[in-house]
Amino acid sequence: MDELTIAIATSGLTRNLKQGRVNTGGLALNHIEIEPITQAMRRMVRGLEFDVCEMAITTYLCARAHGKPFTAIPVFVTRNFHHGAIFRTAASEIREPKDLEGRTVGVNRGYTVTTGIWARGILGAEYGVDLKSITWAATDDEHVAEFKAPDNVDYSNQGTSIVELLAGGNIEVGVGALPAGASGIEPLFPDPLAVGKAYYMKTGVYPINHTIVVKDAVLSDRPEIAHTLFQAFKASKDAYLARLDAKTAIEPADETAIAIAQIVGDPFPFGVEPNRKALDTVIDFALGQDVISERANVDDLFAVGTSDLV
Repeated sequence: MDELTIAIATSGLTRNLKQGRVNTGGLALNHIEIEPITQAMRRMVRGLEFDVCEMAITTYLCARAHGKPFTAIPVFVTRNFHHGAIFRTAASEIREPKDLEGRTVGVNRGYTVTTGIWARGILGAEYGVDLKSITWAATDDEHVAEFKAPDNVDYSNQGTSIVELLAGGNIEVGVGALPAGASGIEPLFPDPLAVGKAYYMKTGVYPINHTIVVKDAVLSDRPEIAHTLFQAFKASKDAYLARLDAKTAIEPADETAIAIAQIVGDPFPFGVEPNRKALDTVIDFALGQDVISERANVDDLFAVGTSDLV
């Protein structure tokens, strides 16, 4: 069997797979190391460079809407609550979500980035924020080059980091993953994990960030690969969860997973049905924010034969 090129980030969940310590069902995987993994996503969307690639869920929705020939399997390798991805300068007088209305809000990287879409969606759905009254100042372009942003997205700050944008004083609030070590910036919600827990208890939604996509040409030739990859990722995940249970060589990212597990149970649920509510929600958020123009059907997003896998 020919090698499959695969680009995925190294994490506790994927490390066993990347280091060849789990059964891949006979698949020969050639791991391409790309840092940060967002660059692999861009290369996959724009050039189909890999057979298998980690992909942000809303980048995937946007890419599918523009006819990109790859399909996901219901494996979700990163996820988190996103209340901490709404932040303000420490000197700002902004105190609550409704204070954002009518302002310009910075967006870390592109408008279609998953963390930003979750953060904005939560602001709108849970706090009644009028998202269209806000000008969203993106600091980068979009992975999907064909995407046309709504009129309230401003790309004039491309090339300026979100930290620099906030430090300049014209913008007091941002959304998206905040770079580590940023000073003078604090979350809008003082205890983001507690607010995230309350959100989960109320809605049952545990946000998804990244999935895994496979080139359609590969699936067309060998449709069984979708099932085989799912099982390989599951084996890697099972080994990781066993290490977390044993409290062996715990790293900061592991501590986050353990904390979230105390809220949701399995910190990395795979499969369509266990994730249907989160998938429906992120589709609704993407539609409401004009990232996609038509509502996607959850079951159509995943490779044939994977809907029942858990």
